[in-house]
Amino acid sequence: MIFRKACMAGLALASMMVLAAPAHAIKILPGKKKQPDDTGYTKPTPAQNQLIDRAIAREAEVIKVLKERAPLTEVYIQTMKPDPDLLQVPESDQHFLGRVEFSKVIGDRTYETSKTAASGGKFGFFKNSLSFITGLGKALNLEFNEAGFMQMLLIDSKDFDRQHYNFYFVRNDFLGSVATTVFDVQPAKGSYGRFFGRIWIERRGGNIVRFNGSFNGSQATHSEYYHFDSWRTNVQPDIWLPNSFYVEESNPKVPCNIVKFKAVGHIWGYALKVPEKELENTSVEVQGATDVSNEAQDVSPLGAQREWVQQAEDNVIDRLTKAGLLAAPSEFDKTLAALANNILAYNQIPLSRPIRVRTLLTEPLESLAVGNTVLLSKSVIDTTAVITADGAQQAGNLNAILAFEVAHVILGHRLDTKYAFSDRLLFPDTSAFTHIPMHHTDKDNEEAAKKTVELLNAKELQDAPTYFGLYLQQLSARVKALPDLNKAMIGDSLIKNDKDKDPTFWLSALQAKGQKLDVKDLKQMAAMPLSSFLKFDPWTDQVITLHAAQEPILNPRDKMPFEVTPIYLRLSYYTAPVAPAATPAAGAPAPATGAAAPAAGTAAPVQQQATPAPVDGNPGNAPQTAPAPQNGAPSSGTSTPPQNQ
Repeated sequence: MIFRKACMAGLALASMMVLAAPAHAIKILPGKKKQPDDTGYTKPTPAQNQLIDRAIAREAEVIKVLKERAPLTEVYIQTMKPDPDLLQVPESDQHFLGRVEFSKVIGDRTYETSKTAASGGKFGFFKNSLSFITGLGKALNLEFNEAGFMQMLLIDSKDFDRQHYNFYFVRNDFLGSVATTVFDVQPAKGSYGRFFGRIWIERRGGNIVRFNGSFNGSQATHSEYYHFDSWRTNVQPDIWLPNSFYVEESNPKVPCNIVKFKAVGHIWGYALKVPEKELENTSVEVQGATDVSNEAQDVSPLGAQREWVQQAEDNVIDRLTKAGLLAAPSEFDKTLAALANNILAYNQIPLSRPIRVRTLLTEPLESLAVGNTVLLSKSVIDTTAVITADGAQQAGNLNAILAFEVAHVILGHRLDTKYAFSDRLLFPDTSAFTHIPMHHTDKDNEEAAKKTVELLNAKELQDAPTYFGLYLQQLSARVKALPDLNKAMIGDSLIKNDKDKDPTFWLSALQAKGQKLDVKDLKQMAAMPLSSFLKFDPWTDQVITLHAAQEPILNPRDKMPFEVTPIYLRLSYYTAPVAPAATPAAGAPAPATGAAAPAAGTAAPVQQQATPAPVDGNPGNAPQTAPAPQNGAPSSGTSTPPQNQ
């Protein structure tokens, strides 16, 4: 993997954030000399100049906020190669995850790094922010200074002003529901390595909500810089912080104009708090509580063992949430939990407590059972969220993956109960991966794979092997090119050996049950691109389902399974969370829950009337009668078509 050398030190994270600026935007202005009439540039009006001045002031406020934060930053890179049928396909990939302390990387000096600073492993909670940036820079074959990395997030962290930049009006535009004014931005004469591109300023508060472009060098070296597209989210009143960024660069050596590499970056965990190392003993009085200690049942030895396991489970889940690896609990979790509990109900398997499901915010494809809690990575959910040829959202893929982890629960493949001791988890967030190895053993995974096949024999789940078999065929075609995407960070990978690139899957028994993979068949969708199903709030860390219009597949190139794709966020203004409903009076009936555990010995699936649709067709609903297959396509797991919004 050879990246074009970028003199602009700093494109680490940055290298991944922006679309190419328009052709007219890359002409370097000769100082403050008046532009020729044919340039297409329009000088701002007095009102537009006032908006620019507000944006400059607001950018300084954003810098102040970032200096107080240490969010998680994840970058995933895919290099591409030509393909006769698909134009281009991934050739290799790299993944980085780190917690960046912005107070250490925003300043007036260049990054100070040493040979001993860089981390030696892929698991990116590096020792400090500078080494994270250094490691990412090496992956992109770039040198780093402040004008690189920080400009991808902040345009210019110290000199974004009229002295160093010229502004030209382009148009008024809407990004989602946010009205913006668009300006071209160019560095003043002699300003080497500064931002060169386009900004979107929301008109209500004067905040920059999107910017894309590159960095300014000489005309001879300008082509050496990558182009990025950076987006922000309104996380609190009048505070817009970096959320996601995309970068791609074409390969001039290939005549068919394929992309040389593309990458995506996500930032979240702005509100993360480092847990206190010592908690003082505090007496807490619970208002309105009734003492029922004399009415409580005694716990049996088996019950005590299960309580002990649950204590370890709760400790780990809580710690991973505080570290920012797990999304905060959300309504979407209830939908997934309903699917998991339905698997038990269809197989008439009772549990003492229901299955819970949570979402890992990280990119690699992985799943895990921690006690009775199943963890699915965001990308597993994104890439399995296939919409069938008849326009229905199918749940077969998710049912197969959930069944694999439910099998671990049934078979008693539990987490090490040493984590029931709370002191085992008193370690810094930056070392979470090295302190909680939670993946199952090969023996456990083999047993769970066999049990999964049994669970999916239930008549309500019989479409799952068909869909998931096709998904595994598509993944098999990509697995050697995407080792980092298939390398689990804390849980179980879909493949048996992620170190030797063994393309054998734990659930390989299902692979042959799918349709034969045919990339040219436009009615066959085996797997989705990354970020197809979920987005997240970078402040609350909650996942949110996308409500996107279904785009028609016009040619095989439109499928892009497991690929990085450009970012386009539907921006909106912050709204305060709705206060929870008042607790019902004593004696009032409890509301129905969407993820209740199946009653022991009953095969009735969980009802989900109270659970909102995850996306377009709600795969979480109890299975319905499937529509007739079309053109050989397997029947869908639900007949509800997606809703375009």
